[in-house]
Amino acid sequence: MPSHVAVIMDGNGRWAKKRFLPRVAGHVKGVELVREMVRACLERGIQYLTLFAFSSENWRRPQEEVSLLMQLFVKALEQEVEKLDRNGVRLRVVGDLSRFEPRLQALIREADATTQDNTRLDLTIAANYGGRWDIMQAMNRLLANRAPGKEVIEEGDLDPYLSMNYAPEPDLFIRTGGEQRISNFLLWQLAYTELYFTDTLWPDFDTAEFDKAIASYQQRERRFGRTSEQVTGQANA
Repeated sequence: MPSHVAVIMDGNGRWAKKRFLPRVAGHVKGVELVREMVRACLERGIQYLTLFAFSSENWRRPQEEVSLLMQLFVKALEQEVEKLDRNGVRLRVVGDLSRFEPRLQALIREADATTQDNTRLDLTIAANYGGRWDIMQAMNRLLANRAPGKEVIEEGDLDPYLSMNYAPEPDLFIRTGGEQRISNFLLWQLAYTELYFTDTLWPDFDTAEFDKAIASYQQRERRFGRTSEQVTGQANA
């Protein structure tokens, strides 16, 4: 079973269009699927779930849709945090939050404080997030805090400054909706992650579809640069 699953929830708008509904109807349905995924992770013992909700590039969408997405985000935080807390879910939001309105920023801080002691599942929502932004902000913070005289920066030096430094790198990445791109999501963290793409639109990605993705992951051999014989030998040691 993967410890950390990361998901790009793609296809809400197309799901709505197929049903002659406004795009926001797809986003509303998509929020309902988040509840199902959280429940599925709790039942399967998955420890980390990271969902790409709003990228730094999504501001380019029509203003009306962006506004509705922000309203939906506020509503979800108002309605879901208490339920998450009761179920032992730790909620975090990562990304450049400075662009959000004060009310949304306050709700994010409240959610973080309310759920900070929970340990059953670590749920991360990536909002106004971009993988390049994450690496650059981490590098700038590292340079600002670099010890005097240290000129060479090593890979491990950057890790503490990444926005998801509290979580292991994802074991399984899922993208719904038929596209086969990472789309600037967790660029640093996905280096050795197993990738799973499906044509299923996010609002239709139910528990059965989730189990298909997990089954695909469980059939793969994760070598991390080693040979199959080394991996097999280590497993049998």
